[in-house]
Formats: sequence, structure tokens, C-alpha cells
Amino acid sequence: MTDNLQHYVTRAAHKYPERVALHDVSGRTTYADLESWTNRAARLLRETGIAEGDRVCVVGAKSSATIASLVSVLKAGGIYVPIDSASPAARVARILDAAEPGAVLVDASATSLVDALIAEDRLGTGVRIGAVDAHTTGERFGTAFSLTATAGFDDRELAGTRGGDALAHLLFTSGSTGAPKGVGITHRNVLAFVEWATSYFGTSPDDRISGHPPLHFDLSTFDIYATFAAGAELHPVPASLGLDPRGLARFIRDRALTQWFSVPSVLTLLAKFDVVGEDDFPALKRLLWCGEVLPTPVLRHWMCRLPHARFTNLYGPTEATIASSVHTVVEVPETETEPIPIGVACDGEELLVLDEQLRPLPPGEIGDLYIGGVGLSPGYWRDPDRTAEVFVPDPRDPRERIYRTGDLARVGPGGLVDFLGRADSQIKSRGYRIELGEIETAVNAVPGVKECAVVGIPTDGFEGTAIWCSLALVDGAELTGAELRTAVRELLPGYMIPARWEFVTALPKNVNGKIDRRSVRERLIDTTREAG
Repeated sequence: MTDNLQHYVTRAAHKYPERVALHDVSGRTTYADLESWTNRAARLLRETGIAEGDRVCVVGAKSSATIASLVSVLKAGGIYVPIDSASPAARVARILDAAEPGAVLVDASATSLVDALIAEDRLGTGVRIGAVDAHTTGERFGTAFSLTATAGFDDRELAGTRGGDALAHLLFTSGSTGAPKGVGITHRNVLAFVEWATSYFGTSPDDRISGHPPLHFDLSTFDIYATFAAGAELHPVPASLGLDPRGLARFIRDRALTQWFSVPSVLTLLAKFDVVGEDDFPALKRLLWCGEVLPTPVLRHWMCRLPHARFTNLYGPTEATIASSVHTVVEVPETETEPIPIGVACDGEELLVLDEQLRPLPPGEIGDLYIGGVGLSPGYWRDPDRTAEVFVPDPRDPRERIYRTGDLARVGPGGLVDFLGRADSQIKSRGYRIELGEIETAVNAVPGVKECAVVGIPTDGFEGTAIWCSLALVDGAELTGAELRTAVRELLPGYMIPARWEFVTALPKNVNGKIDRRSVRERLIDTTREAG
């Protein structure tokens, strides 16, 4: 097995120096060029003061330059923290406060965001700013260094001392308290999944692989490192095509992609607009999805249109590294109501369906889903209490840990595991894992809001689960849904903004005087059915 993630690039550069590693709108980058540039950039980072174990936040759009900068951070011995440059400044500031980076790398898409952080004194003292491309300028900062200015640096690989159990990156997910929480992922976590996945899927140097998920989403980790492990080509999908079904279909055709991997809502979007023809995408060998449930009618649509492709469902939370289970669908489901299992555990992983006392449940009984094995994160960044809540001792061997997913599941026929939904207030919408409590914190921060309840409502739309907010205002306050949406957008990314706002005089309460969110959700579902 490769020692650390960055060594995939080094190995591919030695075996396939002239093969294309990255192909985006700016052009093609060979493995030889990627290896040389990332080695020089790593030395530059070291010169700026980045030491082994330091965090480096990378704020940028998905591009070859940004992906190369992630590899450079690893080669310098750092821990990278990918941040979406489209995120609100307040959310980015919270991530920066938690990560305490030694440097922040930005691209042209992030300069206004960084300008705003500097103007509000939210960047932190002593944090160096670096550019990952040649087009990065800012009104209030002159970049202290640029990763494009590496001509004078040695292009040999730096020697490092960090082993496979060291953190490779921190991925900040939605937090129920209103603050994003950082999930620490080690080199060994990712290596174990990549080694299994490239073998299972037969990934080869001839593959042309999509890069659709944003870089702060853990699914992108699979795209990047499985590509490099195989010496294949990675094709980052421009963010501008994210909700453009015809543009996405054209991208798959024009790039002759052999593998597509995305959240199910993207596949639903393409099916809804009927942009995939019979026997379309002739080069496509594999279609993979993860992040939420793919509706069976959508899967039937794709499988009938692309009989030459292999269709695989992956399941797993960020805390267990990319995916923990797999199910390849070999035949078109007979009916549109036939559920698609999440399948069996990937090599080195384990799925456990347990009762409240952590005892195994027999097949057919519904219980809480736990995960064990090589993918388990060390835990949440500097949050031992939250880590201890969900990474619990394995009842079979207290020296080992298992992760409480918060999902409900059961073991079905043939040992295949069925996913049955969330057991708490966390939802999946458009493939993003969202803590509804974080949205409530943002809404409650708006002047004039007395109380609110945010719930997830299942839909037939591409988003899978819609976010609705029921709220009461303080006496005399006047707010519209549009005004709330504008205010909340300053605190939350677009995918977390409620789609519907309901104004009530008071929210229902349970016997403990707490907001009865289940009652709110059930009423809104009933209202939707009556309207339909």
C-alpha cells in the first residue's frame, strides 16, 4: 500500500509521466508536471513557515490548480481544510477560528470573500495568505506568497515523518449547535477505501473520471485519490454546470467519461429533464452514487437508457470516510417501489444493526446502524465530548470503537442491509448532510423572530428532501419569506436555505415545553398531501 496519499501522485508520475492527470477548463496537466509543481509548491509552503501538522485552509473553486494545492499541502506535511469559496463569510470565519490555520490559500473566486474577512478582522492574526493561481488579487491584501512562483524551488520530493495515522484533512460538516464541526480524516482512512475501491471497480490508467462533488464534500476525496492511484484522468466538473442538466450531459459526452460519481439528486435532475438518450454516453462504464437515497424510478430510467453501464450504490457518513457499504444493481428493478439496499460492508468495514443496548438484531428487525472498521475517523477536531457521544466502545471488544450513524436500518434477504432513514434531526438534501439545528440557529438570529422549527419534508423533486421553516414572530414584527431568505443567506450556504417559510402565531409544544418538531413536520406533510 502507498505510504501516504500524496505518494499516489509520485508513483503515477514515475509510471505514467506523460499521461494526463487533470483536465479542466484551463487545459491538461500531466502526472510529470503535477509531481514537479506540487513538490516545488510544498517547498515554498515550508519556506513560508508551514510545519508538519499545521492546518492550511484552501478556499477556492474546484479546479486543477486547487486540487494540486491540496496535494502540495500534504507534501509539505500539512493538513488541508477545503472550504467552498461560495460560502458566507460568517461560516468561513467560524471554520477558520476552529482550524487555526498557519496559512490560507485562495484562488480568484475567493478574493472578495477574503477581502470581507480581513475587513471584519475575522481572518486571524499571523495567518499567511497565498494564491493558488495567477489571477488572484484583493483590494485589502497583497498575497504574501503565490504557489505559481515556484520556479526557483527544487522539484524533488520532500522527506516527511508523518505516518499513515496522521490527519490528511479536516472536513467541516453541518453542526447542530450552529457551528460547523470538523471531522478529522487520516491518510490511512482514505488509503484503505481507495485500495478497496480501485480493485472493486477495476479502475485503470485508461479511465476518465468525473469530479462532480465540491472539494469540501468527502465524496470528492474518492474522485481525486482513486484517479491518482490508478494513473487515470480526473475531469473536475465546473460548478456552473451543477444544476444545468443539459450541460452536465454534454460534459459526460464531450469528455467521454468512463466513470460518473455524484449524489443522487444530480441523477434525478438529469432524468427529470430527459437529457439522457438511449445508449447514450457510450464510453461510460460505471455510474456510482452516494449521499442519499436514489429513487427507484430514477434508477430504472438510467438503467434502461444505459444498459452498457454498471450501477453501484455506495453508503457512508463522512465520519467513516467516503463510504462503508456497496451494492451493485445487476438487473433493472421490477417495480418503481422496489427499495435499493445499501448492500454489504466494503472490505475492512463492518455494518452493525443494533438495539438500544447495542445488541445485534436479527434479520428483518429495524435498529440503529453502526459502523466499524478501517474507515473510522479519529473523531471531531478538538471536541472530545462530541467524539465520545458517537464513537462508542464496541460491545464485543471495548478496545475497539464503532460509530453511531444516527440512521435506521435492517438486515434484509441475503444479508443485504436496507437504509430506512434518519433517527434524528439530520437530513440529506441535494446530497449534503445538514443539521437542521444549524439552520434554526441562523433563523433565530434574525431580528423579529420569536421561535422557529426547521424540518425536512420528503419530495419527488431532485433535492430529495426539502427544507421548510415554521416560525413565529415577536409582537409587532413584520418579516416576509424573501426578507428572511436574504438575512439567513448571510450565515448559511445556499443549499441550507429553507425552500418554504410558514408564519404561525405559536409553535406546538410537548409536555416538557419544548417545540414539538415532529408535530410541525407531520402537519406540513399533511398540508402538502392535501394541496397535491
